[in-house]
Amino acid sequence: MTPRDWLPAAIRKRSTLRQLDAGEALFRQGDKATAIFEVERGHVRLVRHTIDNRAVVLHAARSGEMFAEAALFSSTYRCDAVAAIDSRVRAYPKRELRAAFRKDPAFAERFMAALAHQIHDLRSRLEERNIRSARERVVHHLVVAAGAEGRMVRLEGTVMELAAEIGLTHEVLYRTLAALEKEGTIARTGAEIALRKTQVV
Repeated sequence: MTPRDWLPAAIRKRSTLRQLDAGEALFRQGDKATAIFEVERGHVRLVRHTIDNRAVVLHAARSGEMFAEAALFSSTYRCDAVAAIDSRVRAYPKRELRAAFRKDPAFAERFMAALAHQIHDLRSRLEERNIRSARERVVHHLVVAAGAEGRMVRLEGTVMELAAEIGLTHEVLYRTLAALEKEGTIARTGAEIALRKTQVV
């Protein structure tokens, strides 16, 4: 279920669109928090930098997903939002949303349901980060990304960005993908990775 299925029409009318080029920032950590966002097309990563300036991907929002919901109750954004590929996002002013929550409890409940779904996804990502084996972590990520019926994953962005998303160095990810391809678990063609059904269980 996408935001357009449960957001009131009046809220959508007050929203604005923003086009982003690959690598362009929508907002930066510390910027004033004025809105939450929906990815209409493309892929936006929420990134925080560690003390040694290493980029850690907190969330990867894709088409039909919302992000930066914490901004509803924060004065500033707590991370960077950067387009992984050319993207289009819709901004929903947080003042309008909070007013709508107070007036329409049913809308507030639908929003909570969407947040609950995101918590489920977050737990899945935490599970992935706790897999110690690089090989098993990469396979887990590819299987989840492909979906229940899918066997094809298209990488959006660079391998280095994917490494940050799943918590590996890009050197380890390159080696792991090469090993998986050599053993026949995956087949790579450009930005696409095919999972071999007989190999991935």
